[in-house]
Amino acid sequence: MKPKDVAYVRMFDTTLRDGEQTPGVSLTPEEKLEIAQQLDRLGVDVIEAGTPITSKGEKKAVREIAKAGLKAEICGLARTMKEDIDAAVECEVDSVHTFISTSEVQMEHALGLTPEQVLSRTVESVEYIKNHGLVCEFSPMDATRTDMKFLKQICSAAEEAGADRINIPDTVGVMTPAAMRKLIEDVKTTVKVPISVHCHNDFGMAVANSLAGVEGGASQIHVAVNGLGERAGNAALEEVVMALHLIHGLKTGINTKLIYGTSHLVSRLTGITIQPNKAIVGENAFVHESGIHTRGVAVVPRTFEPIRPELVGRRRRLVAGKHAGTRGIKTELEEVGVHPTKEQLRDIVERVKYLGDKGKLVTDADLLAITSAVTGRVVKEEKIVDLKDLAVVTGIKVIPTASVKLVLDGKEYVAAETGLGPVDAAVKAVQKLTANLVNVRLKEYRLEALTGGSDAIAEVVIKVEDNDGNVMSARAAREDIVMASVEAMINGINKILLRRRKLQ
Repeated sequence: MKPKDVAYVRMFDTTLRDGEQTPGVSLTPEEKLEIAQQLDRLGVDVIEAGTPITSKGEKKAVREIAKAGLKAEICGLARTMKEDIDAAVECEVDSVHTFISTSEVQMEHALGLTPEQVLSRTVESVEYIKNHGLVCEFSPMDATRTDMKFLKQICSAAEEAGADRINIPDTVGVMTPAAMRKLIEDVKTTVKVPISVHCHNDFGMAVANSLAGVEGGASQIHVAVNGLGERAGNAALEEVVMALHLIHGLKTGINTKLIYGTSHLVSRLTGITIQPNKAIVGENAFVHESGIHTRGVAVVPRTFEPIRPELVGRRRRLVAGKHAGTRGIKTELEEVGVHPTKEQLRDIVERVKYLGDKGKLVTDADLLAITSAVTGRVVKEEKIVDLKDLAVVTGIKVIPTASVKLVLDGKEYVAAETGLGPVDAAVKAVQKLTANLVNVRLKEYRLEALTGGSDAIAEVVIKVEDNDGNVMSARAAREDIVMASVEAMINGINKILLRRRKLQ
């Protein structure tokens, strides 16, 4: 449903404020600035940089973001208290987002204030912010559990005091889309300034409720990258934006091709991993295994893809497994220049399904090994990067150090790196040498098989990804875990480089 009176929806990004309130997340001022710069490139309208009164480090971060010359409006959060507002003002932000609880349960048990006192503090704070010449956004916290008469009263009072925007928070995520839409429609009968919504995901409906808020007339949504935030998190920026664009037909300022890169930057700096089946940015969001699905997308992608992966900075992947079909595996093999006969392809598919039935992950390397066995000829991919030499130093009082010599397109290069352990050091050295060819990150690393005895064979399985969203799996087996890890890493890098060159 496309709202009649809303064509452009503003993105108020709270990754650096509510997102940082995710349990276990704590960002340095430098990390917050790096994320803010990326959010600005992404195209968000407002960056809620933090709550300046929280700490010296938080105040420093907000100030640095405010002075970074970004295009986005920089906002600081403040309770309806002068010291909070003063701290935000001192950071030279563009706007202040001030809030106070308005539901009966929170006014009584969290604040210990009467409705009259809450109303008075709201008016005083909004006026104080406006007297400093700043944009003011006011939030009646826990609005969705607030008595409607009082909610309209306090929103009207904030508007009369000079508030530029009124935000309606579903603080504990208890709304349904129909109820959220109705609530915003009711508030709009009283409030004339722009309305935004801030939805939490306690029942998994933050995105749906945010979209419903827009249907009710809201023109701004509070979002966080990867859905970070208190408890179950906030409405995920990536999901909200793509739904607005492709389902509602509305515009935002977001450059969608930067969504995936932004997601991974935030994941890396916060330490919060992204679940594989996460919409838009999860590893499996554009991966197909089922025979029907792979056949469809191999012919006409939109048969099973409501979103083009390139639109959000991703790549489509077809993977082998017990649900795989002939068309998908044929497409995978053709990408590496292998063209088996119909009989050979049938045999390859059967062997892949057999491994899948045994609970085994079928990697790209496994598929090539199976193909070699079936066709009777060794199927090898061209090597752009090859390992020439590896030396590792480690010990109780020695920082693990690895020296790697690689051949890159026929030329030898050497690099050394330190790490948390010998494997980490060796992998970093490989990444350092290949950075000019391809910037890859290690997405997954595990030991899949070990034989018994002191001369055990270690099998390392990895997944690597480049900045274009290409993901490749690779494996290697050696008595030496470090050597197996380096070989697997190089195999993965070669696969990505070959894929990129074929796409050029």
